Amino acid sequence: MKGFARRVRSISAISVSALALLSSAQPVLAQSAEELPDDSANGIVVTGIRASLKQSLDIKRAGQGVVDAISAEDIGKFPDTNLAESLQRITGVSIDRNSGEGSTVTVRGFGPDFNLVILNGRQMPTSTLGGSNGAPASRSFDFGNLASEGISGVEVYKSGRATLASGGIGSVINIKTARPLDRNGFQGSIGAKAVYDTSRFDSKPITPEVSGIVSDTFADGRIGILLSGAYQLRKGSQAQFAAGWREGYLGNENNWGSLATPGSPGFANITNRPGPTDTYQVTQNAGYDFTSFTRERINGQAVLQFKPTDTLVATVDYTYSSNKIDARTNSIGVWFNHGDTSSSWTDGPAAGPNFYAEQFGPGKDLAITGAVAANRSVNNSIGGNLKWDGPGGLRLELDGHHSTAESKPTSPYGSGIAVGSAIFGVQSQRVDFTTDMPVISVTMAPGSEINAGNIRPAGNAFRNAYMRDRINEVSLKGGYDFDSSIIDSLDFGVTYTDNKVRTAFGVIQNDTWGGTLSSADTPDGLFGLRSVPEDLKGMEGSQDPSIIPNYFDIDTVGLIQLLDSRLGICGSAQAPGTCLAKYTADRTVQEKTWAPYIQSAHKFDLGEDVANLRLGLRYERTTIDSSALVPIPTGTVWTGGNETAILYGSAQAFASLSGRYENWLPAIDFDMSPIRNVKLRASYSHTITRPDYSSMQGGTTLDSPIRIGGSTGASGNPGLLPYKSKNIDLSAEWYYGPTSYVSVGYFNKSVGNFISQTQVNTPAFALTNAAAGADATAARTALGANASAADIVAFIAARNPSSFNSALNGINGQATDPLVNFIITRPTNSDQKAKLSGWEFAIQHNFWETGFGTILNYTIVNSDTQFDNTQRYTVPQFAVQGVSDSANAVLYYDKNGLQGRVAYNWRGSFLSGYGFDPFYTNGYGQFDVSASYEFKQGLTVFIEGINVTNADRSGHMRNDQTVFFSAPGYARYAAGARFKF
Repeated sequence: MKGFARRVRSISAISVSALALLSSAQPVLAQSAEELPDDSANGIVVTGIRASLKQSLDIKRAGQGVVDAISAEDIGKFPDTNLAESLQRITGVSIDRNSGEGSTVTVRGFGPDFNLVILNGRQMPTSTLGGSNGAPASRSFDFGNLASEGISGVEVYKSGRATLASGGIGSVINIKTARPLDRNGFQGSIGAKAVYDTSRFDSKPITPEVSGIVSDTFADGRIGILLSGAYQLRKGSQAQFAAGWREGYLGNENNWGSLATPGSPGFANITNRPGPTDTYQVTQNAGYDFTSFTRERINGQAVLQFKPTDTLVATVDYTYSSNKIDARTNSIGVWFNHGDTSSSWTDGPAAGPNFYAEQFGPGKDLAITGAVAANRSVNNSIGGNLKWDGPGGLRLELDGHHSTAESKPTSPYGSGIAVGSAIFGVQSQRVDFTTDMPVISVTMAPGSEINAGNIRPAGNAFRNAYMRDRINEVSLKGGYDFDSSIIDSLDFGVTYTDNKVRTAFGVIQNDTWGGTLSSADTPDGLFGLRSVPEDLKGMEGSQDPSIIPNYFDIDTVGLIQLLDSRLGICGSAQAPGTCLAKYTADRTVQEKTWAPYIQSAHKFDLGEDVANLRLGLRYERTTIDSSALVPIPTGTVWTGGNETAILYGSAQAFASLSGRYENWLPAIDFDMSPIRNVKLRASYSHTITRPDYSSMQGGTTLDSPIRIGGSTGASGNPGLLPYKSKNIDLSAEWYYGPTSYVSVGYFNKSVGNFISQTQVNTPAFALTNAAAGADATAARTALGANASAADIVAFIAARNPSSFNSALNGINGQATDPLVNFIITRPTNSDQKAKLSGWEFAIQHNFWETGFGTILNYTIVNSDTQFDNTQRYTVPQFAVQGVSDSANAVLYYDKNGLQGRVAYNWRGSFLSGYGFDPFYTNGYGQFDVSASYEFKQGLTVFIEGINVTNADRSGHMRNDQTVFFSAPGYARYAAGARFKF
């Protein structure tokens, strides 16, 4: 049963990670002073696609440095249903999707954690429940949780700027919300749509989305009120193949899990075995996961503005947002013991499997897992802003906000659980990797068919995560406009940010992987039979006749209640009647940052127009206090094979650490027009990205269960320095029409202070290994070398009952047993550096008065770091993740109230992560379409289609056929109406 425990944890990691990404980083909207220009003052109001493109072009053209923008087509109408989907249309911006929706962004090769998202210039808290194996840690922002109806525009700053908050090496993305005094009088819009999601397994329910925004001004435009809200309900499903892999071995090795060598048993069963210097990976486990989810989003905002004089504006705003997600995952899969195997391989130097198969004796398990999660993120923000335009060109602005983001489970079972079951009767199993959807096939022993009557419950895990992020921020900004040819303006200011993050995590894990209740004691009604080919359809291989024919729709809650009543699996919960694990790690990180800045702007005649030079300098001093409450292990229990559970008592240790760093961040921008309508730009800046929260958290935690020879643990380091980048940006732009331009840009980033992991091999808390103790040695001597783990445990329990742990069906570690060595990792800043450079090409063209237009862009990103797939897994490597080319093509029509758009977005293959081995996400392209017609009375009807060609997603490791995930894509359609008043 060595692999089965890992299978349950793997399934839980997949399902909970998917859930976390669906529910993570819930943003809080806020109000500030900067807004988009009010074109209504010109006497001509243009709406629709062309108006949005015109506003975005004006921002790009008038801006200093490298900035791109997306503007609302009209009040309450953003170009895409999701902000991330809109952002991907910008040159150099790529997005990651979860369950078919855009969630996070990568800019110029730097992923979500390297891009800072602010709202109206304010740094906002985010919260997520992260993965399944530890406390939340990420700073990344999930755009999928933000309704677009209340957004007036988004600006993407790709070059540094002294006036902007720091934290984004890739970019700083400013999301701007509407303000009532920007629009005179009473106006607004209300919209409703029905969404049809083709991904749903059971049915295709139509779910509602409703949104509205209304604003009014009073007292001759001196008082303004704005209210906006959105409600979105989605029901969807996602099927996928998932696999885990052994480390990247060399062909000449002979380790557990490696291929048989010449002359050894099993060598004849290998076709085209990798050569002595080739690398390869052997699959450890493979399965199919079927997730169904329900998501409910609520966003709301209230803004009050008062303008007592023509030079003074006061703003008070409050924002509420909620994101609730319920998900169920049912999984079926196999684990390999690497005994009597057969396989076929591609050529090296990094070989991949065509297939991998194994034969078994009696009792091998077919893993059947149910996972559920129910989590909610709630955000609150209240802020105030006071802006004064003084005499003689003086400008002052005071802004402050108190904002919180909190994520926690809403079910009595925790934030993510996995309840394992199995049919113990696999005779042989095989995974074929030559199709887009790898094919898992099994042969079951007579009497062990895949039906509910043969299922036995096994191990389980209940994970309980919590995160709260609180930000208090105050900014004082000022400026002075000069009537001088030498200096045009001088801006200055200071911001104080207090960011306090609490993350907590606990787990109840029952390592009873050999089975608990008998199949006769387990009601068949808990397991409903479903078709694997039917729910996995959409990719080559999913209809293969040899594929596992069925999986089970598990009543996971019912199974939990059964096991708790019979076995007390939730006996150590926080409160009776729940399975909420007590927090075994509770950590707090508090960052306090002072950031003064100064910036001067200069104008002078050069070429055909005025040239602009902006000089800025930002200083930041950050102090970090990190505290952690971590549990003290009291002992171990060997449960069989290579698995040993860690026991905890009530004792905990409190540890506090601190850190500090400071940075000077210069920013220089220059632009000129050598000829009419042509603009050349050059920028140089320094930018930073702060470490993730887990890297800065104090305390040492151990991973459970213990793996003898591979036990791990981790500790944080609040003394880490932020990543730092030195940036060069060059661009040339030709604006040859009111909404048309061509541009080419070059960027170069030199990044240092990357975080690496140092490792210390050491015992911890005097924990011992009963599997290598005197009792186990005596049992092996008495029973023989072929004795199973269950036989050894039973032998020891009979001879020495005091060492037997009946709750876990294992042997307690004794003080005289050998100590367990742990590999404890601790993050540290390395001397590694990376250089990223690339080119951005863009065309935006309006075909005269035909109503047709197009947007085309292509981005090339190069890095001087790459992961070498041909190196053994023990060779240390360093590579920047997320580097890939990307492209967009949009064809639109906008005339006489009729709008239509076809958009294609493509992102090339990229390194999405690595540890000992790499993970690559394969290239991906998606088509989206939309059309609308506006009636004269302000009523618009529309239809939308997302991923209309059902594009699939997949990823691989060292070879294209070392597939670690493969998921069919699903189209989503919507139809609705919007009324503007």
